[in-house]
Amino acid sequence: MIDLTGSTVRHAVYLPPFGPFGEPAVLVDLAVRAEAAGWDGFFLWDHVVADTMPIADPWTTLGAIAHATSGLLFGPMITPPARRRPWVVARHASTVSRLSGGRLILGTGLGSDESGDFSRFGEQTDLLTRSAMFDEGLDVIRAIWSGRRFDHDGAHYQVALAEAPPEPFRIPIWVASSTDNPRVVRRAALCDGIFPNPEDHTPTAEEIADTHRALGLAGLEPGRSFDVAVAGNASPAWEEPIKVDLPALGEAGMTWWMESLMHHDPLELSQKIVDDGPPRW
Repeated sequence: MIDLTGSTVRHAVYLPPFGPFGEPAVLVDLAVRAEAAGWDGFFLWDHVVADTMPIADPWTTLGAIAHATSGLLFGPMITPPARRRPWVVARHASTVSRLSGGRLILGTGLGSDESGDFSRFGEQTDLLTRSAMFDEGLDVIRAIWSGRRFDHDGAHYQVALAEAPPEPFRIPIWVASSTDNPRVVRRAALCDGIFPNPEDHTPTAEEIADTHRALGLAGLEPGRSFDVAVAGNASPAWEEPIKVDLPALGEAGMTWWMESLMHHDPLELSQKIVDDGPPRW
């Protein structure tokens, strides 16, 4: 089991950078409002195309958010190294981390082709291949951040780098998981957090407890700092019955609650949810 002694749940806003959120200035304004309202984090989806336009690039926007805020943690949730290229992800993350004084969390995953982010551009669509690229890409990212000499001739990437100064700030890596697939859980156990994100529901306390057990079996050391982020809707500002049991999720091991805003809701409603601050429980 994972040692959760002293852990506290933090709260973040989680949203897509398209539709009413497709203008970068709108996202920066929401991030500033989130920090003022007491949210701990602000996380953006990463897509290239969407059915609802306009769409903003998350990394460019995160740079602006880094400059406009002072204590807010933030990051892409999630960015797929198999589409972004791991060395580009490493440099983006390094730049935004330094710009913010070490407030970046790198959310990673396989990515979705639901809107054609891969297929419309001739990118790899086979999930097993993307999974292998993901694992290899994480090794490349870590090596670049470390500053050590790195000569790599892998199945998908070839990299030759001389020794360089390491990153001044540690950049946590979270891994998204739509299922408790053993390979995904093993990947997450080697990182700093997991984002269980099934397609059709908010994870239950029982599912989060199962995820913790699976992480332990996958080799996550007891007592190591590790985050479990859960996305859903719990703000009273929705003016709808709240079905999520936040206390139970916290007891089961959730360390981050991600209040999910959606592109099909009016911008004014999303602003109200942000301004009202984290759900109180």
